Amino acid sequence: MKLAIVTGANKGIGHGIVERLVKCLTPQSDWHVYLTARNVSLGNAAVEDFANQSLPVKFHQLDITDRTSRDKFADYIKSTYSEGINILVNNAGIKYANDSTVPFSEQAKVTLATNYFATVEMCNTFLPLMAKHSRLVNVSSMFSIMALKELSDELYEKFVNPMTMDQLDELMRDFIKRAESDDLASAGWWRSAYGVSKLGLTKATFILAEQLKDDPRRILINVVSIIIQKLFKRLYA
Repeated sequence: MKLAIVTGANKGIGHGIVERLVKCLTPQSDWHVYLTARNVSLGNAAVEDFANQSLPVKFHQLDITDRTSRDKFADYIKSTYSEGINILVNNAGIKYANDSTVPFSEQAKVTLATNYFATVEMCNTFLPLMAKHSRLVNVSSMFSIMALKELSDELYEKFVNPMTMDQLDELMRDFIKRAESDDLASAGWWRSAYGVSKLGLTKATFILAEQLKDDPRRILINVVSIIIQKLFKRLYA
């Protein structure tokens, strides 16, 4: 049995990805497609909606920001699907509304904790469970390109040149710290928690891809936007 998983998929883009996977992966009898969501009721409701369309979708609770939840889901996958994961789409994320009254420092902390740190931990937890010739997709955003263009020259050079995951983590923590002290501009950052979180995720994806280039499983890992891929490949060339 082949396995596809989409996180944060009870609505929106994730829901649409699940629908396309179920319709495109053939024969359906060879695949189990899972949608995950933090809220069990919303996840089950989404599965029921698919069932009403005669689309076979499974559900498992997952809060990507909760290590216990990640580990529980990973244990379930290991015990249920011995051949591993064929497709993993890391779609779960958060974006505050433009008119949100939540202090920006809190927005920065929560957004990067979800869109960057938790998503990278999803990769770290589930990459060992990926099957041969599998695919891992991290859903980024055009906001990452905007964030890159708005950086200071010093930060820009850091992002377009090779770095380690630890160095990237430190940059993401610096953004949070600068947001708390309200000196993002003087430090060269763009004031967009969402944009910076997706810039970090895009960079992390390329770092992971480099780390996996000699993996015998031949895992394909990328970001969802073709435009983003082309830009970063050009910058790294």
